[in-house]
Amino acid sequence: MRLFLLFLLSIISINTFADDGYRLWLKYDRIQNEALRKTYAQKLATVSLNFSDETSKVTLTELEKASLGLFGVKTKLVGSNASLVLKKEILKDKNPEAFEIKSTKNQIIISGNTSKGVLYGVFELIRKMQTSESLENLKIASSPKIQLRMLNHWDNNNGTIERGYAGMSMWKWYELPERIDTRYIDYARANASIGINGTVLNNVNASARFITSEYLGKVKALADVFRPYGIKVFLSVNFASPKILGGLKTADPLDPEVKQWWKNKADEVYKLIPDFGGFVV
Repeated sequence: MRLFLLFLLSIISINTFADDGYRLWLKYDRIQNEALRKTYAQKLATVSLNFSDETSKVTLTELEKASLGLFGVKTKLVGSNASLVLKKEILKDKNPEAFEIKSTKNQIIISGNTSKGVLYGVFELIRKMQTSESLENLKIASSPKIQLRMLNHWDNNNGTIERGYAGMSMWKWYELPERIDTRYIDYARANASIGINGTVLNNVNASARFITSEYLGKVKALADVFRPYGIKVFLSVNFASPKILGGLKTADPLDPEVKQWWKNKADEVYKLIPDFGGFVV
């Protein structure tokens, strides 16, 4: 009986403390080295920024998550004389996603041509703390060589995934746009943290329904979640959509009526989602 109880307790313990991997590298667990933890806490004690947009909000939220998790201190937003300075400015490298990180005795400065670049710089700084690297004398310049870094989902509008060996789609089309699942935010954070800047939401063997007004409203809801993280949405489209949805006799892209139909559809999409990435055929 005692052996059975010990075995049961060991199972409970394992199930309680095992990491299921959901947080990926963004698991901001407490840094065990006390001296290093205090040093990092001082470096992120206060933060200031010279821009304000949706990306700045998620950047500050990420810093707060990291500082609370890694060393148990909440980063304080101040107007000036901050230990961490985030700013948009024109860099030598004009790539909109480029960033620089420099450190002085009392400050760390993360600069980017855009707020997206600053966000990438913040993730780089967090990585360095997670891997116990020194934050002294930093002089980092980073710029992506590949312009489009995207994921291509093969998800269907009924929740299945073509060749979906890992299960069902994470997109809950039946709930959108009214309910935004928190996993969409986790998805955006994880992708932004490794520089992903685009996602194709649906299967390349696409249902024409994805570009109906009903589904475009759902796609817009996802685009609104991903935008602050620098991620654009793309859609796979059904080649025969002009016939299926528009009632045309042909889907020939050289046909004048088909050309006009696609132009009108593209205008509809971009009116809803100004930063729409494009169609995948």
